[in-house]
Amino acid sequence: MSLHTDISAPIDQKNFMDGYLDALALVERLHRLLLDVIKDEFERVNVLEINSVQALLLFNIGENEVTAGELKTRGYYQGSNVSYNLKKLVEMGYMHHQRCEVDRRSVRVRLTEKGRGVRDVVAELFERHAEGLQSKGVLGTDGIDQITISLRRVERYWTDQIRYIY
Repeated sequence: MSLHTDISAPIDQKNFMDGYLDALALVERLHRLLLDVIKDEFERVNVLEINSVQALLLFNIGENEVTAGELKTRGYYQGSNVSYNLKKLVEMGYMHHQRCEVDRRSVRVRLTEKGRGVRDVVAELFERHAEGLQSKGVLGTDGIDQITISLRRVERYWTDQIRYIY
């Protein structure tokens, strides 16, 4: 019996590794595809001055007032150029900015009316997608719950790897 275990363990590990690499590639492709879908939607509604990363950033900020650091800690934005995008969005009138009373080095941002318009376009796009996924039988409540639970577990594992690596 131990001979069987010794033979199957490397195969199982290889199969898991292959599946893990496929999942990583899929997550990366889905993120790029999401940005392309958002870009196409803004081209459709003739809003061309902001990019899809900035539109997604506005959507994620929503009604909150945040700093660049809070965007990262809340998981809304992982990019290294968050400060650049915030600056551009302020310059284009999509966000208000104000120095933080407590820490004068920190700037708090919130959406303007123009920014809320972009947020609404993205929200409507996502709502249409959610309805389409359900109505076409692509994904139901159980499926989305399973995906979300699994992705949160991976997120937690990766976060632990960053925090506790030695």
